[in-house]
Amino acid sequence: GEGKAEKLRNIVEDLDAKIVIFDAKLKSSQIFNLTKITGCEVIDRERLILEIFSKRATTTEAKLQVELAELIYEKPRAKEKVRLARISEQPGFYGLGQYEIDIYELHLSRRISKIKMKLKQISKRRDLYRIQRQKLEIPIVSLAGYTGAGKTTLFNNLTGDTKEMSESHFTTLTTSTRKVELDGFKLLLSDTVGFISRLPHYMIDAFKSTLHELTYANLILLIIDVSQPIKNMVRQYDSCVDILIELG
Repeated sequence: GEGKAEKLRNIVEDLDAKIVIFDAKLKSSQIFNLTKITGCEVIDRERLILEIFSKRATTTEAKLQVELAELIYEKPRAKEKVRLARISEQPGFYGLGQYEIDIYELHLSRRISKIKMKLKQISKRRDLYRIQRQKLEIPIVSLAGYTGAGKTTLFNNLTGDTKEMSESHFTTLTTSTRKVELDGFKLLLSDTVGFISRLPHYMIDAFKSTLHELTYANLILLIIDVSQPIKNMVRQYDSCVDILIELG
């Protein structure tokens, strides 16, 4: 409502804030109106996750997956963005008519199809590696868990690898697999992308080729960070189980 929006504007002024982040999903019109009222950038939870993904993506596959998620996020908002841009003459969409909107939507659809094809090719290559691994008849253990739970730290300790570790979220966006020998027992250990609560379905879909690796594991080891309050542990555990169920 107007009262809450006004209160928000006052908070922004008092704090001299440069950006407002909502822990919710916002429509383009809501972002537009709130930006106008507060006079600073406004983003929602999904946009924030995408921006973090984008900064963390280092491999070709991760970059493609992030771009796919961004395009799927953008597509339903395209028409509304163009309409609002016309009203306020916001930069980015100067003088766009219906014809140009159709072209923009077509461009998004084509790019989505192109990326899906590229990811399919990468997935086929991964299938070949998987078949080769299965021929070795060595059990696969996948480390799964909430983002920042310590999967990569454990992976490095067990494999002797030096994968980047960080307290920041989503340092790992692609699956890594290494051969390990523990007390004379050989296995393949996989480090996977971290989960997050309320992850939109389209983001899970975009990362499906990476997350799908979990479905081929003989054992999924769910990592929980016990240094946090019980309430957080329960919420994160439930989120992980929900995503694992969705992956089948």
